[in-house]
Amino acid sequence: MIGAILVSVGILIGLMVASDLEWTPPIRATDPAPPAPQMEPITPGPMLPGGGQVLVEVSKRVTPAVVNISTSRVVKGPQGAPLTPFFEDPFFRRFFGDEFFRQFDVPRERREQSLGSGVILDPEGYIMTNNHVVAKADEIKVLLSDRREFKGKIVGTDPKTDLAVIKIKASNLPHLPWADSSTLQVGELVLAVGNPFGLNQTVTMGIISAVGRANVGIADYEDFIQTDAAINPGNSGGALVNVRGELIGINTAIFSRSGGYMGIGFAVPSNMARTVMQSLQTEGKVVRGWLGVTIQEINADLAKQFGLKEARGALVSDVMEGSPAQRAGVQRGDVILKIDGSPVESATQLKNVVAQIPIGKKIEMSVIRDKKEKRLSVTIGEQPKEMAAAGREDPQQSKTSLAGLQIHELTEELANRFGLSGNERGVVVTEVDPGSRAEAAGVRRGDVILEINRMSTPSAEAFERVVGDLKAGESVLLLVRRQGRTLFITITPE
Repeated sequence: MIGAILVSVGILIGLMVASDLEWTPPIRATDPAPPAPQMEPITPGPMLPGGGQVLVEVSKRVTPAVVNISTSRVVKGPQGAPLTPFFEDPFFRRFFGDEFFRQFDVPRERREQSLGSGVILDPEGYIMTNNHVVAKADEIKVLLSDRREFKGKIVGTDPKTDLAVIKIKASNLPHLPWADSSTLQVGELVLAVGNPFGLNQTVTMGIISAVGRANVGIADYEDFIQTDAAINPGNSGGALVNVRGELIGINTAIFSRSGGYMGIGFAVPSNMARTVMQSLQTEGKVVRGWLGVTIQEINADLAKQFGLKEARGALVSDVMEGSPAQRAGVQRGDVILKIDGSPVESATQLKNVVAQIPIGKKIEMSVIRDKKEKRLSVTIGEQPKEMAAAGREDPQQSKTSLAGLQIHELTEELANRFGLSGNERGVVVTEVDPGSRAEAAGVRRGDVILEINRMSTPSAEAFERVVGDLKAGESVLLLVRRQGRTLFITITPE
């Protein structure tokens, strides 16, 4: 054994010495290079379902139907507010003169511009986008994929779903076909098309992460498709399509703690978007079905109390007088399990289903009352005007000193998002428009509004009722809770 090792070491030393003495022939630049080893040709693997060339073809088909939308509006600011109180000193005013200081005044008006996306859904120029893309816009410009530019006109908006329809004067336009969003399944491959950061015709890929997402705090009617396809600023109003090139959703928002993309995006499902679009085109507004009940979600404890085998359905906590539900015999404490042949999984789902049932349609409803199943027949009514008008951007609110505030009834998810106590009650401010009177007065995102002009606002309905009584130009006194303490804020008109 030892001898073998010594022989091996000797051979190694001999090779090293031979190399130093050039006993082995060196390789020179003039000598022919040794032949390169032959590489085996790469055989392409099998194409994944919905992948490769299929995605290329889908992208080519859908991108011409997705447009860039740019909007502008004039925003009024504080009247000539100086840059700093230092300039108010009479000594400096007298020394330099008023004309010198006027150059530092904040302009009373400024023009804001924003970018978004839209989807052509009719060859005659009807385009769907998000309401927040075109809301309050003085001018709307639509840029097509072939670089043609048109002026857009608002056909109608629906703040409750954050959708809007605009029209351009054009014909024979490329457009997307509708898909049935009720058949979507988690894991399906999808493409998001839009104009993120102003980059036209950008396509991102992902899957459907979840369906039926609600209580996100984006809109009043929520039944979102959740996806991990990148949806960045500027993608709002763009298309979410399947691998057949059909529209399954309108990209609306992202969940983010940093302001950037974090892998969670939301899209309004195509079935809801199609209903809204048809109503805006034919009626100029969205007509929704109405039962006239106040409902709440069922948890495990409530399910046990009301004799349910599982925590599903919608619990009726109140019935409005003279409503379709009252006429049908619905009572407080009923648990609605089925409506118009469809099972009711949650209160949010029931709200969305009822809203899309045609007015005047007679339907069957199954409820649990006193731990026994009961069938009722109800004729769907039209949602009252005061309820239909209220939304993320209430027309009544826009005329008052509360213009620029977006509110939502406080949910557990919103409480967690804004770091609020779980026992808080009221409406939470989710957005404050820059340059608005509310922002100037000091209202912040996450503030819980407890009172308006000494009138309690424990719910979104109460908030809307109080706002409806406000007059244009009237000062507003808010009582808000912020970080565990309460404070009064006065919002004065311009």
